[in-house]
Amino acid sequence: MKIVVIGASAGGSKALAELLGYLSASFPLPIVVVKHHKSGDEENIAEWLNRRVALDVHIAEDKEPFRPGSVMLAPPDYHLLVGHGEAELLMDEPVSHARPAVDVLFESAAFIYGDQAVGVVLTGASRDGAKGAEDIRAAGGRVFVQNPDTAEVSVMPRAALGKSDKGNAMELDCLATKLVELAND
Repeated sequence: MKIVVIGASAGGSKALAELLGYLSASFPLPIVVVKHHKSGDEENIAEWLNRRVALDVHIAEDKEPFRPGSVMLAPPDYHLLVGHGEAELLMDEPVSHARPAVDVLFESAAFIYGDQAVGVVLTGASRDGAKGAEDIRAAGGRVFVQNPDTAEVSVMPRAALGKSDKGNAMELDCLATKLVELAND
């Protein structure tokens, strides 16, 4: 089974709402998200997204199994990793000045899911996610990036594109269409 891992930072709540809003409740893949946020905001973000999208959005719990049509958000101050069919939470040191870190999520997805990992990098003001995106590509997985020219903050998507992946930068509606196509492959 494929898994979708998403990383976002500055401007990410709005981008997540738009991207996830294009997906139906019957989307057949689990979605796991790291969004940089201030501690204490995560419940508000989950509730806010649940009012705007058809998918079930909630804060991940350790050892929680992945489910189709479900969006797990990283809790505050924990790295969220992809385990074999379940979420894993760790309190290791911050990576790229962040905990949770997008790179940690993406690296675990590449390691566990290999070519079945689908990474998505959205708006953000750091380079977090660039290394993890390379790991997913190296494992044979796919990486898609919000168009940096229309992202609220372009640093994160530009870093994730690297030198070789300009063709996988797209608007959020096209990105959602691509996710549905990959899910149905």
